[in-house]
Amino acid sequence: MIEDAFGESAPFSLGVEEELMILDAATYEQVAAVDRILRGVEKTSVPGRLKTELFASVFEINTNICATVGEVDEALPVLRRAAARAAEGEGLAIAASGTHPFARPEAQPIVKEERYVTFVGYGGISVRRQGVQGLHVHVGMPSADECWRCLDAILPWLPVVLALSANSPWFAGELTGMASNRAPILAELPRGGTPAAFASYAEWEAWVERLVAIGVMEDYTRIWWDVRPHPQLGTLEVRVPDQPTDVGLSSAFAALVQAMCATALADGLPGGSPRADYVQNRWAAARFGARANLVHPDGLSFPTATELAVELLDRVRPAAERLGGADVLARLDPSRCEADRQLEQTDPRDVAAALVRRSLA
Repeated sequence: MIEDAFGESAPFSLGVEEELMILDAATYEQVAAVDRILRGVEKTSVPGRLKTELFASVFEINTNICATVGEVDEALPVLRRAAARAAEGEGLAIAASGTHPFARPEAQPIVKEERYVTFVGYGGISVRRQGVQGLHVHVGMPSADECWRCLDAILPWLPVVLALSANSPWFAGELTGMASNRAPILAELPRGGTPAAFASYAEWEAWVERLVAIGVMEDYTRIWWDVRPHPQLGTLEVRVPDQPTDVGLSSAFAALVQAMCATALADGLPGGSPRADYVQNRWAAARFGARANLVHPDGLSFPTATELAVELLDRVRPAAERLGGADVLARLDPSRCEADRQLEQTDPRDVAAALVRRSLA
């Protein structure tokens, strides 16, 4: 059995991870300088930590375990500002977005750590193309079984979260027509994208243990689904949102995910549609953002993502109020995503400059 920590932190406690880019402050090119950023903050007291990611031009910030959304909302700006100060001292800047507007991912140096080097050796171009950044929200789960029940319940609604968070319309200098280029690129990874269907946590655990035993993967963290159990942390990890530029929206999506989980375990969420509907909705949300039409989670209608977002926000608002996240949740606009902001400019360098400004606004 996989060792787990379910129930060790308070139910619906939060941990949030942001993936941020390192840019030259003058040219806005991506710069492989994660070592300099980490060195610049190592003696700074912050409510969390910074760590490496796959590419040396990206770093990840992790909050400490937060009891409330309010704690997340306080921690994330502090962590971003600490990283920005370290970057400024090196002639660099930080930027938050699902993709860099013009950098080529294949040209980005890989961090020379064994887990990343072996990953590239195994995945090849599908890994080298992962120049994408996401927001990951960990929600504390009371037990393994409730973790899996929560995953199944919120899954049909996650395309709505993707539609509202879409923030990667540019890829390698081109507007591809996707609101989120990140979503389809992530799905190129082995065991990425849409979660497989299992009847229970125990069935998922047995599958993981079998694949580890025969050498397919090292452990369950080599599963890159849009949502997955994280037994080591005792959480359900929602990985579907693009990385917001506005740090306040990172907190808002954390509030949404937390309230979805609490609603799912207490009152339930409408669902029942097959995984095939999820695949369709995931693509539509990535293509059109908030303007997408999505199959309703009950499988009986085809509303807009905006209409579904309004319904979802109404359903989870009582839980958000109980958990103290309603004011932060109210920042979400069901009619727009940040990809719309990026599309207001036509020069990718202007987009990159705006991302730098807005990342610390």
